[in-house]
Amino acid sequence: MLMTQWGETVNADNVHPEYPRPQMVRDTWKNLNGLWEYAITDREQVTPPESYEGNILVPFPIESALSGVTRRVSASEMLWYRRKVEIQPSDERVLLHFGAVDWEATVWVNGNKIGTHRGGYDPFSFDITGALNNTAEQEIIVQVWDPTDEAFQPRGKQVNTPESIWYTPITGIWQTVWLESVPQSYIAELRLIPNIDNSTLQVSIKLGGAGGSYTIQAQAFDGEHLIAEVSDSAEATLTLNIENAKRWSPESPFLYDLTIKLLEGDLVIDRIGSYFGMRKVEILPDSGGALRIFLNNEPVFNYGLLDQGFFPDGLYTAPSDEALRYDIEMTKQLGFNTIRKHVKVEPARWYYWADKLGVLVWQDMPSSGENIRVGQPEMVRTEESAAQFKREYRHMVEALFNYPSIIVWVVFNEGWGQFDTVNVSTFAESLDSTRLINSVTGWNDMGVGHMHDIHAYPGPEMPPASPGRALVLGEFGGLGLSVEGHMWQSDFWGYRAYLDVPSLTSAYADLINALRPMISEQGLAAAIYTQTTDVETEANGMMTYDRAVTKMDVNTIRTLNESLYDVVIQVD
Repeated sequence: MLMTQWGETVNADNVHPEYPRPQMVRDTWKNLNGLWEYAITDREQVTPPESYEGNILVPFPIESALSGVTRRVSASEMLWYRRKVEIQPSDERVLLHFGAVDWEATVWVNGNKIGTHRGGYDPFSFDITGALNNTAEQEIIVQVWDPTDEAFQPRGKQVNTPESIWYTPITGIWQTVWLESVPQSYIAELRLIPNIDNSTLQVSIKLGGAGGSYTIQAQAFDGEHLIAEVSDSAEATLTLNIENAKRWSPESPFLYDLTIKLLEGDLVIDRIGSYFGMRKVEILPDSGGALRIFLNNEPVFNYGLLDQGFFPDGLYTAPSDEALRYDIEMTKQLGFNTIRKHVKVEPARWYYWADKLGVLVWQDMPSSGENIRVGQPEMVRTEESAAQFKREYRHMVEALFNYPSIIVWVVFNEGWGQFDTVNVSTFAESLDSTRLINSVTGWNDMGVGHMHDIHAYPGPEMPPASPGRALVLGEFGGLGLSVEGHMWQSDFWGYRAYLDVPSLTSAYADLINALRPMISEQGLAAAIYTQTTDVETEANGMMTYDRAVTKMDVNTIRTLNESLYDVVIQVD
């Protein structure tokens, strides 16, 4: 079994111990990662089983090596988790949080059915206060059903029969599980909108729990220094004036700290810690009329890696927070300024590291449904399927809205589950007008969104002109090299295969040299190279699947990549 350096040191008593939600931090929380009991039953079993088969290490999916089980779960089966946890009775509410569970999760506490959530990529929580008993020990049971590619739900690249660009499915809990104590009325949601032209930050909240008349206070900090403060009704949208704002960018990823307090009179009822970055993204013409991606009123060529977020030992779940950070650090060291997070949504801490380290993120919506070929009509979805796609898309945007690193939402990848593109694109734009919408990356363009995006392997190629939209190369490259001792299996696949590092490096340099005139003379606004790491049978990564080997010399690749940013783009 192929393992990463971080997977080899995973400790069941200290797995993903970090606070899982950096945008809304409270002190009163308890991590429930670790060993849970598990059972697999027929799907028809709708009440918790009487006995369990063994232990599973949460939050690793059951198919992964780090789960300790490494077992596939079919659509005709149900996966069950059970854990007993101490929760002392108090006058506060208790929330049970899940970072993500793939796909349909139903929760019981002390035999009481609490609720059901559908969606494999978005965080959710339940208020379990009313189900707690008067003793300290409480029983939590989670029931999971996941049809993988036998139904319509968003699933990314998971398939029951992995091959080439399709990978091992994952089932069940795959992000941190945790408890949080909150007051009877508490801050449930936070939305932040920076405006660099006005030097302001809009702050709004939604309350959970009991009703009442409250005040919200927002304080912005530059390090230890309070730089802005404002108070108003909890129902109001607050505006913080950030004078001489330091702008967030890949070159200078400055983050301000933020404290939000909920007050009843002079009494602080609830308090959360957060952060924000002052940045702006838009599409504007250069002096020659070519539409470019502008960050903070300056054109920035987006050059990035396609990042699939798979690990050989944890599959969808990185073995540690250090592993999440490492992939972004290596992307930066190699001279890329962008990551396209490919048909997967990561845990909140991945986006925190993207914010902290400074990388532009294009965030894909995980794909669902059947593939369509180039030129085919769009899919005709059932009403239920279309509604679920939009529901999960909305939840993704709402969960990730405050991360300054995210500048592009990608709605459809190639023809994978593509449907009603014009209306879905309008829906996507209605959810977030502060970012760019890439309606379709590759294949069947429908003339909407902020970008005309093509894929070309190995490429590079230019998209045809499209009035009012930036021209981008959403995927290219895919140059492959296998590294003995670091492969998922002996057979491998790539768009092009090379036998040694010199020939691979030479081929990569040819791609970069071909990109330069596309940027300067033809108006190319962005390009995404495939890909960050090898994944299962694919061997076209900058790094091996276990992250042990970077295939080409880091300094050489960084110099080549940074030459793309030196291409002069004339602006008035």
